[in-house]
Amino acid sequence: MSPLAPDKRIGNDVRPTFPRRSIVTAGMPYGNKDLHFGHIGGVFVHADVFARFLRDRIGKENVLFVSGTDCYGSSIVEAFRIAVSEQGFTGDIDQFVRDNHELQKTSLSAFDISLDLFAASALDGPARTHKELCEHLMRMLYQAGHLAQRTGQQFYDSVASMYLNGRQVEGICPIDGCASDKGYADECALGHQYEPQDLINPRSTLSGSVPVLKQVSNWYVDVPKFRTLLESWVGKIEESSQGRPFAVKSIREFLEPPVVFVKKDDLESVNEILRSIHGYSERSSKSQSVGLVFESLEERERACAALVAAGIRFRTGKTLVPFRLTGNQEWGLPAPVLEDEPERTFWVWPESLFAPISFTAYCGKTGKANPPTWEDWWCAKDATVVQFIGEDNVYFYGPAEMAMFLGLQGKQPVFPPPEGTMQLPALVVNKHVQFLNKKISSSGPIKPPAATELLSHYTSDQLRAHFFGLGLGKQGVSFRPKAFDPDAKEQDADPVLVEGNLLSNVLNRCARSCFYTLQKEFGGRLPALKPSEEAQRVSRQTVLTYERQMHAHQFQQVMVTVDRFIRDISKFWARSSKADIAGGIDPQAITDLFYYVRVAAVLAHPIAPRGTELIRECFRVGEEFWSWDRIFDPVEAFVDDIAKHVFKVLPPHSDFFEKHASQVSQYKSQRDEQ
Repeated sequence: MSPLAPDKRIGNDVRPTFPRRSIVTAGMPYGNKDLHFGHIGGVFVHADVFARFLRDRIGKENVLFVSGTDCYGSSIVEAFRIAVSEQGFTGDIDQFVRDNHELQKTSLSAFDISLDLFAASALDGPARTHKELCEHLMRMLYQAGHLAQRTGQQFYDSVASMYLNGRQVEGICPIDGCASDKGYADECALGHQYEPQDLINPRSTLSGSVPVLKQVSNWYVDVPKFRTLLESWVGKIEESSQGRPFAVKSIREFLEPPVVFVKKDDLESVNEILRSIHGYSERSSKSQSVGLVFESLEERERACAALVAAGIRFRTGKTLVPFRLTGNQEWGLPAPVLEDEPERTFWVWPESLFAPISFTAYCGKTGKANPPTWEDWWCAKDATVVQFIGEDNVYFYGPAEMAMFLGLQGKQPVFPPPEGTMQLPALVVNKHVQFLNKKISSSGPIKPPAATELLSHYTSDQLRAHFFGLGLGKQGVSFRPKAFDPDAKEQDADPVLVEGNLLSNVLNRCARSCFYTLQKEFGGRLPALKPSEEAQRVSRQTVLTYERQMHAHQFQQVMVTVDRFIRDISKFWARSSKADIAGGIDPQAITDLFYYVRVAAVLAHPIAPRGTELIRECFRVGEEFWSWDRIFDPVEAFVDDIAKHVFKVLPPHSDFFEKHASQVSQYKSQRDEQ
């Protein structure tokens, strides 16, 4: 999230500025299946922790966390076909999507994902709002002159007698250097965009036959003409140091000029074939190919057509291409008819990019959003939209989405967008989560476990803490739960429990010490003392570090900060409880312990909401306990009279952060054997 004003200075501490209100979104899962652990651990947990933090930081009434099931697209159509033909499903496609939507909602709830709205783009009230808003935004782009009809080629299965979209076609990505395992009709598994005719070795997933290409006409956003504005946008991200370097690098690759790569041995023949095409130059390369750089996408397309006709093999480079808005799928959101043209549907990607806006509008209609209009959240400079996505969707949420949002300003868009026009969201891009050091895919050989399967071995708080600390902002990480690892030995530690044990062992012990000591040594009443200067200094330093890291979306560092603080509290109490003080525990020590645990609970609240809420209940204070407006306040500030305040009596052997039942059984079994 970019600061909306200069940093504020309090004393000698510089603090980042947060927006007045914020939308948080998480990438929408397709409505063809339940959620696997990658959906939860790769995107939703991170988005939820940040949304919860913002609620504490700027007020829960100023934060909307929205997402939903992506109901349209060829992947849903294909999954529905298989469900009917091979799995005995007897409902229609609407029921198929609804069933999966309900499964997804249940999975999200099981992991305490605190969405204000998890809707479905094709179901019920949100669907009607979604249709209205998509039509409205498409007309705005058309009236501003940013849409054009382009006649291109689309795959057609002559055996199945139907046009093919998206994942109904599989082949090899034509983009030079692409490492994806599959290419689809006009994009690969890593999100690279290309023309359908460039897909290598296409095959229909419906019949297994080689599809033919037929001419079709659709509406496109002229993304290449936004190149200069997009370069300014990326430059601003780099200046802020908040964009993840790998994501910025990926976006910049799409801003490269149009390039065709040919073998050096073919260069002489290629130049002869392209002698009628002017305005291209050669780019040297250390590999066996050479790049031909064109001044425009149109010239590159002419060159590609000529090379195909001559039988010359080539690859294309990443660049900005027109972004398709419409298609011809039977199962799709109807698009508005703008001119004398056949009725069409929206292509799945643009309408899914519009979906968080329509979900915001629906929240306004149903009283969940105040102010109620979506423009107050998406078009105001004192508001920020933060979108959590996976790395394979960078092109769509990056150049494509930003070009559309810039185009919604009108005929002459500028950067930065003026007040009252669509602002550009901040992107938080995560690397992929692998499973047992292998890449996962629902359609590949390594099947990821369903998210809810994990809860048979771990608690929600344990998994949330582990996923949040994986460091996906820098690199892909393998998820290695011992309970699912066939190669794990009995004596091996469980990697998932590193962060979980911080909660269930260390913080749990510190919090229990607060209340058990208070009950045993102080009659259940906290001494009327202020926290020591040292306790306030250490807590303040930790809070400010945590705040800066959250602002910069440095989530792995957040977990390191929380880990260090909680372990230091434990060491403090180990020293203090053993100190030789006449009459028992030092009253200042128990006062400081309560202060430390209060701060630790606030910092851990977004990460582990279940356990920290139990701590607040034992403090017997209200929701203001979590407010960052009062982050430096001692415990006594939340009650009328600390000397008379009655804390909750904690029964023996109580836990704020419980271990999973399977872990407790295993621990008891090991103890019995010893």
